[in-house]
Amino acid sequence: MTVRSEPEVIDEPAPMQRRVAEERRAGRTVGLVPTMGALHEGHRSLIRLARQRADTVVVSIFVNPTQFGPDEDYEHYPRDFERDMAACAEEGTDLVFHPDPGTLYAPDHSTWVDETSVSAPLCGSGRPGHFRGVCTVVAKLFHICAPDLAVFGRKDAQQLRVIRRMVRDLNMPVEVIGAPIVREQDGLAMSSRNRYLDPSARRQARCLRRALDRAAEAVRQGQRDAEALKILMTGVIGEEPDAALEYAEIVDGETLESVDRIEGTVLAALAVRIAGTRLIDSEELTPDEEESPD
Repeated sequence: MTVRSEPEVIDEPAPMQRRVAEERRAGRTVGLVPTMGALHEGHRSLIRLARQRADTVVVSIFVNPTQFGPDEDYEHYPRDFERDMAACAEEGTDLVFHPDPGTLYAPDHSTWVDETSVSAPLCGSGRPGHFRGVCTVVAKLFHICAPDLAVFGRKDAQQLRVIRRMVRDLNMPVEVIGAPIVREQDGLAMSSRNRYLDPSARRQARCLRRALDRAAEAVRQGQRDAEALKILMTGVIGEEPDAALEYAEIVDGETLESVDRIEGTVLAALAVRIAGTRLIDSEELTPDEEESPD
């Protein structure tokens, strides 16, 4: 791929606000791709989508400390700014916002954005405070970068729904676009945390995709009982010796509330630790409307 000109890097909020204001005064639309860096092909697909939809593309690279729990991997989260910049240049990014934590969070920071419904189940139940940190930093990025649209990956299915709820409830003038999951050739959803996996763990991680495929096939064959699908997915994960299941759930596709029976679009969602590395994956399942109930 031909390397384009280097994006302009801005590391403080006020200059970023001024720079985006210049773009908007010139009549250019702004698309934002929020990331924590360690960019891979999944992130690149988000940048390409933003490039198609907006005149000016901003990529934020910021490992947000407030969405990590005390025993999580904030200090060890992969960081490679030079490689990230090369990826941004190749994909035609115009501006990169790369602040230090201290520029976004004052020492006596005490204001939070907290969505309390869609964020409650799934990852929200096992990672208290995670989505409060996500909402707060995304609200900050929206305020600083003033995008017309923002692109998020569907791999983080709950995060996408939480952000959409926040935007709706707070009347934020931002179109939130969900981009398709990008997968490795063997089906594993691309994630920055995949770098933690050794060859054995990497092979075992395929069980997430297998479990979702089994659930999808069961629905195609007429299974409508949510508990049966959860048991099916749990069994697939249990086949791997280093896999520790956090949850295997079937929830409403919009509200993420638990369902007993598949009657419309639902989300099959998984969180699994493979040799200690936490991975998530999901797939929307929709029964054939022409099938008669079993």
